[in-house]
Amino acid sequence: MELIYDGMDALLPFAWMEYTFMKNALLAILLMTPLFGLLSTMVVSSRMAFFSDSLGHGAFTGIAIGALVGLFSPLTSLLIFSVLFALLITWIKHRTAASADTVIGVFSSTAIAVGLMVMSHGGSFAKFSPLLIGDILSITPADLGGLLAVNAFVLIGWVFLFNRLLLLSVNASLARSRGISTIAVESVFAALLAVVVAVSIQWVGILIINALLVLPGAAARNIARSVKEYHVASVALALLSGLIGLFTAYYFGIAAGAAIVAAAAVFFFASLTVRTRFQR
Repeated sequence: MELIYDGMDALLPFAWMEYTFMKNALLAILLMTPLFGLLSTMVVSSRMAFFSDSLGHGAFTGIAIGALVGLFSPLTSLLIFSVLFALLITWIKHRTAASADTVIGVFSSTAIAVGLMVMSHGGSFAKFSPLLIGDILSITPADLGGLLAVNAFVLIGWVFLFNRLLLLSVNASLARSRGISTIAVESVFAALLAVVVAVSIQWVGILIINALLVLPGAAARNIARSVKEYHVASVALALLSGLIGLFTAYYFGIAAGAAIVAAAAVFFFASLTVRTRFQR
């Protein structure tokens, strides 16, 4: 890490670079936000915004159950429960006559209720309240290594899934006629989303992590004229939002996760004003 820090000092001769926590946070932004931007394109195209929001609620319950049982570390229980939660929603969504929104709403509300009950038992809720807003400035070199591994894992999955996901988002009936298993593809993508949410939630926060899975893609869709432009714009907007939010949080002493989402929201509303110009 010292070699990386030395390189950052040489390339970025700013006062805030003298703090190790800012270097770690900047590296986390460079690793995390492009991944959110990439996944955001498919979340928006596949109309999975409500589903991605439910993953945060499932993660909340995973933390609570892990703390109650005590068999695993909080991160391990969070990861396991989030993936199982995502897979269960996907499976039931394909096995019931109820609408997808209804199924997701039932699971989401149940998860947050169970999580609150478990966490409030014995007055231990305050111990977990920082997870609601996150703290990217607390990230460590070991955490960065974990983020790098998650990036590699998700990108490999993305390469194998992209064409199938794109066809499903455009025309699910056509995808099925081509022999694509809808439930299998959606389950794998849901698991990838769950992994990213579970790993990132301690630094971004449960309350706002869904915004990072929606806003970059939503803004990019307003200005992109092709699939390639759509993905490039989403990744770029997510990265810019992360950088702006991090520096805003540092200079104004506010929550970094909230500042990142606010920056992404500004980009989204700006994209609405120029949408017609790009779509001519």
